[in-house]
Amino acid sequence: MPTDDHSREVQQHRWDVGARIRMLRLAAELSQVQLAERAGLDHRTISRAERGQHAISIDVAYRIASGLGEPTWRLFRDA
Repeated sequence: MPTDDHSREVQQHRWDVGARIRMLRLAAELSQVQLAERAGLDHRTISRAERGQHAISIDVAYRIASGLGEPTWRLFRDA
């Protein structure tokens, strides 16, 4: 069973990934809707991912990264 510390770490990781997605999206001058269209996803998925409300799968991470023109690892750590 996860501890409270572990749960906080997981949530912080979601927020960090979401912040990176948002930063990369804004740097690419894309709206959430535009990124969603490029990635073949619903814009609500992008919104939830950016807010850390959605634990994205590796498939969704790949699609978001592809829509941004970035390697998938960029969503998980800084260059």
